[in-house]
Amino acid sequence: MKKKTLVIGASTDTARYSNMAIKKLVDKQQPVVALGLRKGEVEGVKIENEQILFPDIDTVTLYVGPKNQPEYYEYLVALNPKRVIFNPGTENPELYKILEQNNIEYQNACTLVMLGTNQY
Repeated sequence: MKKKTLVIGASTDTARYSNMAIKKLVDKQQPVVALGLRKGEVEGVKIENEQILFPDIDTVTLYVGPKNQPEYYEYLVALNPKRVIFNPGTENPELYKILEQNNIEYQNACTLVMLGTNQY
């Protein structure tokens, strides 16, 4: 099943997990959009550096640490995704509460592992 995914914290640096996630999503033929600090491109996916309200986002996968997440709180709620995946190191109880209040599911998981084991 296709699940349009927004990668927040996207990077053109091939050593970054967000970069690996974009590549794996493309490989698994999942529609993907990306948001990062700097514009760029990974596997044909443009990395935007402004909070664009992308339509029909099913999943947001976070690669931004908790101290940098507050600037995304309103944006995440406005996107109204079905779920948000908190990759290792991004866990944030304050954001969990905001998501719960807005009926948005969340998971503490690893997007790369989920994709690799067909649990995405």
